[in-house]
Amino acid sequence: QVQLVESGGGLVQAGGSLRLSCAASGRIFSINAMAWYRQAPGKQRELVAAISSGDSANYVDSVKGRFTISRDNRKNTMYLQMNSLKPEDTAVYYCNAEIKLPGGLQYLEVWGQGTLVTVSS
Repeated sequence: QVQLVESGGGLVQAGGSLRLSCAASGRIFSINAMAWYRQAPGKQRELVAAISSGDSANYVDSVKGRFTISRDNRKNTMYLQMNSLKPEDTAVYYCNAEIKLPGGLQYLEVWGQGTLVTVSS
């Protein structure tokens, strides 16, 4: 069984910072792309940032210059450093990864359970 576990969410004032972590565990052969999504109340889930296995990153325009995605392949862990947070960043943040199991032929898409980020004004 493979799972992704997010941590690091919480309540922060506008202008503050948080660092989210997403740890993959289980029988993992390799991890391809990883990404952070978020879903605010009453809104659709949106892609926030993604990072390839080669550390190429891209971001949604609303977080460029404020958020930084990174990964530690030795630890099968991804991070999202969020600075200059705004109330509109309030959402449940989910991690997503393409994971190949030992002996597997394809990458499976795996989701974490989500972590709540609340930014107060």
